[in-house]
Amino acid sequence: MQNLPGDIYSVASVREIDRSAIEDHGIPGYTLMTRAGAAAVRAARERFPDTQRWQVIAGAGNNAGDGYVVARLAAADGIAVSVLALVESAALTGDAATACADFAAEGGLVFPWSGELDAEADLLIDAILGSGLGRDVDGDFAAAVAAINAHPAAVLALDIPTGIDGNSGAILGCAVKADLTTTFVALQAGLFLGEASNHCGEITFSGLDIPDDCRAGVVPVLRRIDDDLVGHNLPPRRRAAHKGDFGHVLVVGGGRGMPGAAQLCGMAALRAGAGRVSIATDTAHAAAIAAARPELMAHGVDSAAALEALLERVDVIAFGPGLGQSAWAQELYDVLMADGRPAVWDADALNILAGQPAVAEHRIVTPHAGEAAALLGLTAAEIQADRTAALQALASKYGGVTVLKGAGTLICGDSGAPLLCSSGNPGMAAPGMGDVLTGVIAALLAQGLGAAMAAAVGVEVHARAGDRAALAGQRGMIATDLLDELRAAVNP
Repeated sequence: MQNLPGDIYSVASVREIDRSAIEDHGIPGYTLMTRAGAAAVRAARERFPDTQRWQVIAGAGNNAGDGYVVARLAAADGIAVSVLALVESAALTGDAATACADFAAEGGLVFPWSGELDAEADLLIDAILGSGLGRDVDGDFAAAVAAINAHPAAVLALDIPTGIDGNSGAILGCAVKADLTTTFVALQAGLFLGEASNHCGEITFSGLDIPDDCRAGVVPVLRRIDDDLVGHNLPPRRRAAHKGDFGHVLVVGGGRGMPGAAQLCGMAALRAGAGRVSIATDTAHAAAIAAARPELMAHGVDSAAALEALLERVDVIAFGPGLGQSAWAQELYDVLMADGRPAVWDADALNILAGQPAVAEHRIVTPHAGEAAALLGLTAAEIQADRTAALQALASKYGGVTVLKGAGTLICGDSGAPLLCSSGNPGMAAPGMGDVLTGVIAALLAQGLGAAMAAAVGVEVHARAGDRAALAGQRGMIATDLLDELRAAVNP
């Protein structure tokens, strides 16, 4: 997805950009529709080069119009194409009616929907509803969605899979599961939120040669973390640099019987470039951590006073990996709640915080949906139903910077639009991945990045390391697989 633009908009804003192109810059709507169809055909030919029998399932509005253009252009390119129409051609209006008429004029085959798809088709094109949907999919439209999902052919969705809300990514009744989604004009938020990641497949984009002026004054709702942002914040190091230039991270965690999370976090901080990393852990674990990873400085901590002595020598705190919720954990929590150093809080630090809410502007919190639910007194399902609202609620209640983890991790912490990570993969749904992320973000804080940027860049390089690790397969990935990939990710 690194070729996608950075700005992500609401459905209304995308329509405004489209309107401006037509009304303010004089680009005919049918010209834009033709460009969209051509972009979709190119994307399909590149992704599915061996397919030779396509079927377009056309619904209503401009999404159907795009589908008729795809059918006409694909037929001219030698593909055997048919269209199943859920809406009679006489009921189409505007550019969609023109697209349908042009396809028919060139001998295109249009069949009324009868409940069945072409059993021999090797590519299905979803041109049913697009992003204009405002209610649950039902009737023949729902039957067509079910038929598409049951068919063995690959699926290309135009604009957005039918049934996915263009703003929230929620499923409206039912939704097409696409292998490839080609979207146009500008990216819309629903491609990246909610259930969209389970339905969009790969996403490609065409701006349709719309002038940049059409986007002037249109405010994005999200900003995708891209190569430019990562590269700008991770420049090459000075030749005369030394480890003292890159900060000292203290990982506080590893309660009795749980040393692994703290060790993972510490190693991730080193791999992400921290100058020095210390571990404050249960006294039973310090020797074992030091023996396993001599690069880490492990300290057994049995009291608040012992932790306070360590704090005097460090720059950044990573708090929570393997912490537990014992009396020992609470004692360390009380010390760090009063400490003003830049800090990343995760895992049981967040679980304790949920019961003792407090605002801290120097802190980055990194909850997944379950932890966010505890922090806000909601359910995980409610968090997932509106992740952007949950992000804002967390930022308001706890201050500082918020990282809401998950597919399409969101970062909120400055006055601009929240940042979104579109990298990563399902193989990263494994124990210890959050501990690695905490270490990466802490390391970037220690190297001088501001809190919001350390969180954003940390999330992205963590996800990119996960994508590199997944080249060997997603199933069976473990957190330590990312450690060897982090070095490449933080040296773009």
